[in-house]
Amino acid sequence: MLKFDLKTTDTLSSARAGVLHTDHGDIETPIFMPVGTVGSVKAVHIRDVKQDTNAQIILGNTYHLYLRPGLDVLKNAGGLHGFNGWDRPILTDSGGFQVFSLAGTRKITPEGVTFQSHIDGSRHIFTPERVMQIQRIIGADIMMAFDECTPYPCDYNYAKKSLALTHDWLDRCLIEFNNSSPVYGHQQALFPIVQGSVYSDLRKISAEKIAALDVAGNSIGGLSVGEPHEIMYQITDEVCRILPTSRPRYLMGVGTPVNILESIALGIDMFDCVMPTRNGRNGQLFTSEGIINIKNEKWKNDFSPLDPNGLSFVDQDYSKAYLRHLFVANEYLAPMIASLHNIGFYLWLVKEARTKILDGTFASWKNIMVTKLANRL
Repeated sequence: MLKFDLKTTDTLSSARAGVLHTDHGDIETPIFMPVGTVGSVKAVHIRDVKQDTNAQIILGNTYHLYLRPGLDVLKNAGGLHGFNGWDRPILTDSGGFQVFSLAGTRKITPEGVTFQSHIDGSRHIFTPERVMQIQRIIGADIMMAFDECTPYPCDYNYAKKSLALTHDWLDRCLIEFNNSSPVYGHQQALFPIVQGSVYSDLRKISAEKIAALDVAGNSIGGLSVGEPHEIMYQITDEVCRILPTSRPRYLMGVGTPVNILESIALGIDMFDCVMPTRNGRNGQLFTSEGIINIKNEKWKNDFSPLDPNGLSFVDQDYSKAYLRHLFVANEYLAPMIASLHNIGFYLWLVKEARTKILDGTFASWKNIMVTKLANRL
C-alpha cells in the first residue's frame, strides 16, 4: 500500500500538509496534478512540465489511452511511463467521466457500460474488471475505481440508483485489483470514488462505505459538474469529515484557483483540472494578482513580465504585449506559453499553500488570496 505521511494540520482550518510515497517518487501535498489526457499535457513538453514547473505527478485517462494508442502499444512501450518519458508518478482516471459525457452513444447496465468510440464509432464495453486490467497495462501509480458520474441536476432517485451501481462496481474493482498484479514491477494503488450527487445523505453512505475499506487513498467525484460552488464546498466538507485523516483525499476535476484554496481549507490534498491548459489555449492567464484575458486591447503596450511571481521561464522571458501579439496573430507559440504559465501558476499556488500550512499562517493568507485570485485584471 502507498504510504501517506501527514505532516501537520492547520489550527484554524482543516488544511493539511503531507507526503505521499510512490515507487516513482514522493508527492508533497497539497498538490495539483496537470492533466495529460492522451499521454501529454496539451501543448507542453514533458521536459517543461517536469523541469520548469516541477510537477510531481500528472494524469492520464483510461478511456482515451485505451482507444488510442491502444493497449498493445502501451504494453510494448513499458506502460505510459515508458511511452511518454515521464518518470514521476502518474494517476489515471477510470474513464467513467468520459463515458458519462457520451450520453447519446452509451448504455449503462449492471454489468458495465457499452459505448461507441468518439474516434471511429466502434463499439466497446467497459466493466469494472476490464477497467482495472486496462489501468494495470497503462501502469499508473494510482488507479481509479470505475464509477458512474451523475449529471447535474440529477433527481434523488436516479442518484440513489447510480450510487448503488457505483458501489457494486467498486466491490468488483477491488476484487479484480486484489487478484491481479502490477505489469511493470512498480507498486500501484486503487482509489475508490465517493459519489452521491448533491445529496448529503447519499454522500454520507458512500463516504462511510469507502472509509471502512481503509485503502491507500480516497477520491471525491461527481462535483464541479455545474453545481453552485457553495454546494460543492458543503459536500466536500461533509465527506472530508468522514474520510480517514490518515489517507490522502483527492477532489476530482477541481477547479479554479479559488476553488483549490477553499478546498484545501476543507481538508483536500490532491487536485486535477483542465482549466490551466484549456483556458490558457483561449488566452486566459491565472496570476497571483488575478485573471488576465491576454487578448484584450489593454495589454497591447504592456511590456511588463507575464507574472513577476511566476515559476516558469515564460513568466520572465515574455511580456504581456508580446503574448497578446502572438494570440492576435494566431501563432502556435501563444497557447504553448499560456499553458505553461498557467500550469506553473497552479503549482506555485499549491506549493505556497503548503508552505503557509507548515508555518501556521494558511488561514489568513488564504482569505487574502481568494479575493485577489478572483480579480479580473
